[in-house]
Amino acid sequence: MPSPVDHVVIMTQENHTTDNYFRSMAAYGANVATGWPVSANPPASDQPHDRHAYYRWLTKASTGDHVQFDTTAALPFYAWLAATGAFLENHCSGFGTNSTPNHLLIVGGQSPTLRNPPRSAPQPVWDMPSLPGHAQDHGTDWRAYTGSSGYPVQFYKQLSGSSRIVRSGQFVTDAEKGTLPPLSMMWHDSPLDEHPPADVSQGMNAIWQAVDAVVQAGLWERTVFLLTWDDWGGYDDHVATPDVEHTPDKVQLAYGPRVPLLMFGGRVKQRIDSRWCSHVSIPKTALQLLGLPPLGVPRLDDDAGLADLVDLSATATIAPAPPRPGNPLTQPPPPHPVPKPTPAPPPPPGGSQPIGPIILRNGKTLPPPNDVPLKPGHGGSR
Repeated sequence: MPSPVDHVVIMTQENHTTDNYFRSMAAYGANVATGWPVSANPPASDQPHDRHAYYRWLTKASTGDHVQFDTTAALPFYAWLAATGAFLENHCSGFGTNSTPNHLLIVGGQSPTLRNPPRSAPQPVWDMPSLPGHAQDHGTDWRAYTGSSGYPVQFYKQLSGSSRIVRSGQFVTDAEKGTLPPLSMMWHDSPLDEHPPADVSQGMNAIWQAVDAVVQAGLWERTVFLLTWDDWGGYDDHVATPDVEHTPDKVQLAYGPRVPLLMFGGRVKQRIDSRWCSHVSIPKTALQLLGLPPLGVPRLDDDAGLADLVDLSATATIAPAPPRPGNPLTQPPPPHPVPKPTPAPPPPPGGSQPIGPIILRNGKTLPPPNDVPLKPGHGGSR
């Protein structure tokens, strides 16, 4: 019997932690900070958030930017999605560093680098497995809706130059024409990516328009959306994440800081989910929902995924679709009394492991990423 879900849409925005964006979820019992200074919108600056800045935050030499948005005022659509869908309160950036490595984890579950490749040099291309390439190899159509440079899918040899890499604005057009593929992955250019110092409401509105296009195409019940943010952006978050993986200098790499992950769509269960998960959980969930075999990257294939948050039964209660862009949004009433936050679960068993090699499509490997060395002898425990 065909699955009642035949579209997966993965949307990746930029540079915000769970505490920074979703203090609104405290009213529903989520483990988020409240009472921090309210961030201006647009944010005042783009603070450091590379591997060195993460190390300073990890070792408490820096608090990061200790501010948060007034979610319902600045980001009302995101507040609505978080309260009506699945809010993964302990989702983490895959690595404690900045953008490119975390984008690569979402695309293919691994990264040969721990930094953003310098734009002044030719951009690297690696022959690594990827979720889109794997879908194509198994007869499932895909499209990457990106900014003007094709970032980050242009780093993959199998994907680079593909006609399936198009501009992000085409997503709405494809939905309207009924040509949206089973797998869609979306990135935006600034300011729609919400990368500081962008006005975050502009990015939210772009996401809202894309979601609405799916609703208007009659695909709400058949689509699962996964909306996340690539890395912490130098913003503080009050929850210490488990040390499950480290670099050769013995500094925690995974999990990185908490970043938001929202799952929504007609069949997604409404809940605050407290499990530990990371960016590799996103492509694993796509594999599960689209019926694709393992990718061949152990970090991704061994992840539990999040498909259990989707009700695939014939008796599923279909969640109401969101209002159209520009229409008033009424936030769901929070429970009274407010539930106590669920304590974070214990770390996964096994302790911190050294990061392993990079798997290539031809079965060969590259050495583990180690291109941002930190001070030797300093562990990552907090």
